[in-house]
Amino acid sequence: MSSEITNKNTFVHYGIISNIVGDSITVNLEQNTHCESCHAKGTCGISDSKTKEIEITNPNNTFKTNERVCVVLKKTLGLKAILWAYLIPFTLMFATLIISSSILKEWIAGLLSLLILLPYYILLYFFKNTFKSIFKISILKT
Repeated sequence: MSSEITNKNTFVHYGIISNIVGDSITVNLEQNTHCESCHAKGTCGISDSKTKEIEITNPNNTFKTNERVCVVLKKTLGLKAILWAYLIPFTLMFATLIISSSILKEWIAGLLSLLILLPYYILLYFFKNTFKSIFKISILKT
């Protein structure tokens, strides 16, 4: 997958549209030749395999299957994703463990700190449409 920085706030990944259903477009991102030299390749997720699929919402329906496109990602989206996927659940779990361990037995506090993640991820599931609008990914014709 060819990837380049268009400016200091965005990345561009090239891919081919594999499926279009309604306003949802599935793009297969090509193998990235620049991932080997990238300092963030361990956390990116795109460099893990040769091809990745990404689902993009596109309301104007001007794309066709097997068309080559550019997927534009803002760097701030990665920071937001790390916040919601890792930092908030870790903080919630750790705070629950510290607070409950002073009140309850150790094994109950540990179990409670793990169970507190269940409502968090259920809440994320119910707000998935809100997150789709927050994590907006652009697609451009090449």
